[in-house]
Amino acid sequence: MNPKLILDHSFMNESTPTLNSQQLIAYENKYGAHNYHPLPVVLSKGLGVYVWDVEGKQYYDFLSAYSAINQGHSHTRLVSTLTQQARRLSLTSRAFYNDQLGIYEKYMTEYFGFDMVLPMNSGAEGVETAIKICRKWGYEKKGIPVDEAKIIVCGQNFHGRTVTIISFSSDPDAKGNFGPYTPGFESIEYNNLKALQTILEKEGDRIAGFLVEPIQGEAGVYVPDDNFIPRAAELCRTHNVLFIADEIQTGIARTGALLAVCGDCNCQGHCEQQDTYTKPDILILGKALSGGMYPVSAVLADRRIMDVIRPGQHGSTYGGNPLACAVAMEALEIVKDEHLAQNARRLGHIFRTRMQDLVQKYNIVSSVRGKGLLNAILINDSPDSTTAWDICVALKDNGLLAKPTHGNIIRFAPPLVMTEEQLHECCDIIDKTIKEFTISA
Repeated sequence: MNPKLILDHSFMNESTPTLNSQQLIAYENKYGAHNYHPLPVVLSKGLGVYVWDVEGKQYYDFLSAYSAINQGHSHTRLVSTLTQQARRLSLTSRAFYNDQLGIYEKYMTEYFGFDMVLPMNSGAEGVETAIKICRKWGYEKKGIPVDEAKIIVCGQNFHGRTVTIISFSSDPDAKGNFGPYTPGFESIEYNNLKALQTILEKEGDRIAGFLVEPIQGEAGVYVPDDNFIPRAAELCRTHNVLFIADEIQTGIARTGALLAVCGDCNCQGHCEQQDTYTKPDILILGKALSGGMYPVSAVLADRRIMDVIRPGQHGSTYGGNPLACAVAMEALEIVKDEHLAQNARRLGHIFRTRMQDLVQKYNIVSSVRGKGLLNAILINDSPDSTTAWDICVALKDNGLLAKPTHGNIIRFAPPLVMTEEQLHECCDIIDKTIKEFTISA
């Protein structure tokens, strides 16, 4: 266990559910909508980098709730903040002021270097918020004719699952039979500066923004060329187009810096001072913004952009609630105090080196890619095969939880509180599992 963490072990003595894993899975299959395909494990407890199933078996969590639990499971500081604030005041709506929101807004804008923040709850809400701000800015500030604004997006993107967002998705499962779709989006190939330049030169007077993930996580941890993000932002500035960074999954230290747009700087919260930092016009955050304790998302921008939003034009009953504000501030303090960006950067290099060894040893692993502790291995089989899924089931049996994405890619994203010793143990499990799977196959 990381000695820097102060974690409460008392929950280990609490009683576990009386139903077993198979019974609980059967309940979900019978009574729940089938909108997910989970790995066959039923989790009951979590602490740091570990989770336990209802039968008491311990696993390394190598998904971190899609990078929402960067600070680790059940972090004592977050649990304490959550419970203390919940006892005082949880929700007021924005009909009234509360004593946490203003403090949180000041904290967030100073932490990330923007003038203003608009608080929301889920990541998809954050993206929807950014789209609305961008379009309104396009009409009121850039002078685009009403209802003609376009936003450029990238193929293979994942920004959420609302109707507007899936309207510019290239994933047939996310998009199929949910139309009619929302117009106003133009898709280009990810990591293709020429395609971006071409569309900006051709249609720049009607384009309000460029929405992009600095690393495409759901697409299989696709890391673009080093110059893609800074050059894309430069092209946007040249054509008076807002550069919008979706850092819901990549942000909050996951990639070895506070934000993925920080590039290769070794920052801890003041990325705007680094030569490698590409400041977005609009920044979208979520997931680890609360350390997995509570749904919190945020959209940040400078006043020249954010002031297009006026009372009654956008909001949420829960957005900016005092419970969320208190938890988010503590979650970000933990990132700073425990140097999680630096830890992710250091351990990420070690992990990719260990995974590259697998590429050399086993032909079933064709490549490894990633940044910080957001990584993936590509399985040498068709995306339509079950090989990656079967490997993840075998990893589960050996005590490590990961999940495939896009068929033949396995994403690895452990909590950032992991120690080097724990990381090597996890790499040993992955090596052992791939070796066993190779022999059995």
